[in-house]
Amino acid sequence: MSDLFWLTKPQMRRIEPYFPLSHGLPRVDDRRINSGIIFVIRNGLRWRDAPAAYGPHKTIYNRFIRWSRLGVFNRIFAGLAAEGGKPDQLMIDATHLKAHRTAASLLKKGLFADVSAEPRAA
Repeated sequence: MSDLFWLTKPQMRRIEPYFPLSHGLPRVDDRRINSGIIFVIRNGLRWRDAPAAYGPHKTIYNRFIRWSRLGVFNRIFAGLAAEGGKPDQLMIDATHLKAHRTAASLLKKGLFADVSAEPRAA
């Protein structure tokens, strides 16, 4: 497959300082697994549909879950964003989700706390 995504060596050098230290057994190839994570997320695939070139899908999934819980990806994004300086433009995302019609009644039924600070009308 020629359409696979691979992180380059310079890209890996930029994000490696944010990786957690390996304890015990050495980790599987970071470049291969992280490229697989990016490929799956970018293409909206299920983990099991990851191409075999990235390794076992369970390994890709486990690394994503473990590093997400440790905040590794948040540190990578924050670090890379800080290196960029002040942006020239800002973008506003106008994405919205349409709630099901029954979602409006959940607050009335007491399933969610009222988050509004406005006083209630009598």
